[in-house]
Amino acid sequence: MNTRTFFARLQQALSARLLIALIALSSPFTLSQCGLNLFPVSEDSNIGKQMDAEIQTHPDQYPILQNEAIQGYVQGIVDKIIQSPQVKFRGKFPYKVTVINDDKTLNAFCTPGGYIYVYTGLMRFLDDEASLAGVLGHEIAHAEERHGTERMTTALGAQVVLSIALGDNPSKLSEVAGNAAALLAVLRNSRDNELEADSRSFQYLQSTQYWPGAIKGFFVKMIEKRGGSGSALEEWTSTHPLDQTRVDNVNKLLRENNTPAPTQATLMTEQYKQMLRKLR
Repeated sequence: MNTRTFFARLQQALSARLLIALIALSSPFTLSQCGLNLFPVSEDSNIGKQMDAEIQTHPDQYPILQNEAIQGYVQGIVDKIIQSPQVKFRGKFPYKVTVINDDKTLNAFCTPGGYIYVYTGLMRFLDDEASLAGVLGHEIAHAEERHGTERMTTALGAQVVLSIALGDNPSKLSEVAGNAAALLAVLRNSRDNELEADSRSFQYLQSTQYWPGAIKGFFVKMIEKRGGSGSALEEWTSTHPLDQTRVDNVNKLLRENNTPAPTQATLMTEQYKQMLRKLR
């Protein structure tokens, strides 16, 4: 370790220990409430890379779709979205897409560092390419806002995170990232995180050919699928906002930005249907 590295590490440690002392005097909810993240940005990519390796080696849990055309189609959407000037970590995070061949699951998720996973069930559920772009923008936002390592800071505690961040406990990082299922449970996002990601998705899509409010289509379909918008109590006890709350949030953004109504050109329904016919 050279002198510059030593003093940089020492400064990091002193700063982090001061934070730990302050945290120790605070309530047990302080970490999550203040959005503290003790991981350096570079660690997001390392965690994501290890999680991706773990996921790829468990085809029983995460059956990867062996269809290069479909993988390329979804990757192409992501590549368009990350050109948004709002995306800070383009070039630092890989933003690599993997399609999971599971028609029963309506889901997508993103690890820290930008490894994105989309289930075929979600793709079949959506009606147009813009809606898929809206969902992908939402997942990109989780990586961009570093929600994953923020929640890991909360879940693991400052002392453990500090040892990982300073490189003193690499085995702990491997242990944490090596259990993808457990870590994904830790990374479940809060209601505030979800609404923030919806709003960021809207912003990203403003610089693309897609209708910026397209993520709303997913929430509207979920309300229809569930047969109602849910109750305030249901929202309070959930980690996610109600679908209707998220629709209202997107509608507010549409009004504030005087966004024109969607068209075939901004929804891309027909080419999405063509893609779905090849999804097998």
